[in-house]
Parts: sequence; C-alpha cells; structure tokens
Amino acid sequence: MKNLSLILNVVLLIAVGALYFMHFSENPDKEQETPEEKTSVEYTVAYINSDTVLQNYDYFKKIQKDLQDKQAKFEADVQNRAQGLQREVSDYQQNAGNLTINQAKALEESLMQKQQNLQLYQQRLAQDLMTEENKVNQELYKRITEFLKDYGQKNDLQMVVKFNQGSDVLFATEGMDITRDVITGLNQEYSSSLETVSGDSTSAE
Repeated sequence: MKNLSLILNVVLLIAVGALYFMHFSENPDKEQETPEEKTSVEYTVAYINSDTVLQNYDYFKKIQKDLQDKQAKFEADVQNRAQGLQREVSDYQQNAGNLTINQAKALEESLMQKQQNLQLYQQRLAQDLMTEENKVNQELYKRITEFLKDYGQKNDLQMVVKFNQGSDVLFATEGMDITRDVITGLNQEYSSSLETVSGDSTSAE
C-alpha cells in the first residue's frame, strides 16, 4: 500500500502549499488599510498519523489480506506450471538420444514455445495484480478523504495534514491530533457498510 502513502503525501503537500499561499499572499485592497484596520485570518488545522490510520483501519487490513492471498495464489500457479515445464525438459533431455533429429527439433520448439507462454502468463498475472492494487488504492483513498471532508465539516476544520516521520510538518501540539478519532470513525463507517450489505443479502434471499 505504499502507493496510497505516496498519494497522500502529494495531496497534503499541495494542501499545505495552498494554505501558505492563502495566508501570506498580498491582497491589493489591503495596501490602503491602516495597521488597525488589518485583520488576521485564522485557520483551524488538525493532523493524522497516516501510518497509524492504515495499521488500524479494518477495511485496509481486509483489502491488504485479499491482495496478499491473490498474490500467493498467482505465485503458486506460476510455480506449478514452471515445475511442469521443467519436468518436460528433463524428460526430453533423458530421451533425446532415442529421438530423430526432426523429433528432437520439434520437441525443442514446443518446449521453447511453452516457456514463452509461461513468461507471458506470468507477466499478465503481474499486470492484473497491479491493476487490482491500483483499483483498491483509489477506493481506499476515496474512503479516507471523503471521511476527512465530512469530519472536517462537522468539527469546523479547514485542513487536515499528515504528521509523521518524513512529512513536512515539523511540530504540532497533541491537541491537534485526530488520528484516534479518525480510526474510530472509519471503522464504524466500514462496520456499518458491512451490516448494510449483510442486510441486503438477507432480504434478497
């Protein structure tokens, strides 16, 4: 899930840059104001530790396990096919002396074609897995950002940034940390969605 962390880093970096620009850009109308007339604009900002959120988000745990299971299945499938091909190669090597030149040539070409097909199959599985991972990353990003948007509106927040090692935020008070609230809210939302799906399935029966 490193892709999600990278996406969040980029988005939050842009958000911080936008806040900086909004806060420090000059307004032409303010040139005529006296110091007493100038007013400061305050922004309500909170932060989350994205690593902690992902580690404790039940939906993320599920999709991560699903991807790992699918990857293990793909790898086992490719390994079984490779072992089967290797047995055919071994059989050919053991019986090559009993074959005519044309038979040996035909068998070699067949084995080479099977090897190429196996490589293409492996590449296709890898591409399918990457496509699936990108898809679930997009869904994960959508779930988290939509939740944060709703959470921000309910709690009068103008911005939520990522604050953990490697982020651009170097200091923030603990009172700005909403990580636990976000984890609780995300898991409650996910649990409710499962109950809804379960209820729909029961009704359909």
